[in-house]
Amino acid sequence: MDLTTIEVRTLAGHEELNACVALQLATWGEGFTDVVPVSILKVAQHIGGVVVGAFDSSNTLLGFVFGLTGVQRGKIVHWSDMLAVRPEARNLGLGRRLKEHQRHLVREIGASVIYWTYDPLIARNAHLNFNRLGVRVAEYVEDMYGVTDSALHGGVPTDRLIVAWPTHDDEIDERLAESKRASESPDCHVAPVVTAEWIESAAGAKILPHCVRVEIPADAESMLLNNAPGIANWRRRVRRGLQWSLATGYTISAFALPEGDSSGYYLLTKPASRAPGQMVR
Repeated sequence: MDLTTIEVRTLAGHEELNACVALQLATWGEGFTDVVPVSILKVAQHIGGVVVGAFDSSNTLLGFVFGLTGVQRGKIVHWSDMLAVRPEARNLGLGRRLKEHQRHLVREIGASVIYWTYDPLIARNAHLNFNRLGVRVAEYVEDMYGVTDSALHGGVPTDRLIVAWPTHDDEIDERLAESKRASESPDCHVAPVVTAEWIESAAGAKILPHCVRVEIPADAESMLLNNAPGIANWRRRVRRGLQWSLATGYTISAFALPEGDSSGYYLLTKPASRAPGQMVR
């Protein structure tokens, strides 16, 4: 596929909006009931929302991103609700291109931060978010959307990380620099893995390590489709590890997926202070 011919732009007209709905169904399943219809996609565009697609030279929709703009405590913010790319167009950087286009659009209307959720078990999304985009974790939410009818969700609770992405380049540069430091730190790559047993052993400790790790499977997507008991066990383990780490003052700085390893690892460090853009609660 020739990347130079792929155009990223705002969707226009009923045909393109209908193609967006079709891609939602192709991604999350024909029985998926949380599809955003054409009417809402169209209305969102009139109130600062974003409906952007990536098109090939034949004007086929390869991927899209959809988000809504609102106000949080007097500040304009944006919520990126959906992102999907066709299987044959993945690993081409389209997800990042769509996100960057979205960031440019919402910065123009005065939004300082973009929020979205993703499943903390999905390694490729963890890598994209923390190592490439420079997000900051804002909150861990248990079963955010309930147990859905999408095959992609595996019939397990839809735990999600809410992440915050600044719209200004200098803040992203700071976050990516932090991610690089953690990724290149030998100490972080041999840091303790946060398990139920390790949490118990660390209880009452006066000094905790600067860096800890939370392990996830390298290919949770296959497990969500084919191994419900296994993915349910991973859900419980990762929930415990991330909730304890965040409550103890750690933040996710980077994600590591060692080559040939069956697991990936969140690298969590103790920040000096709360980062700009963290969600206000």
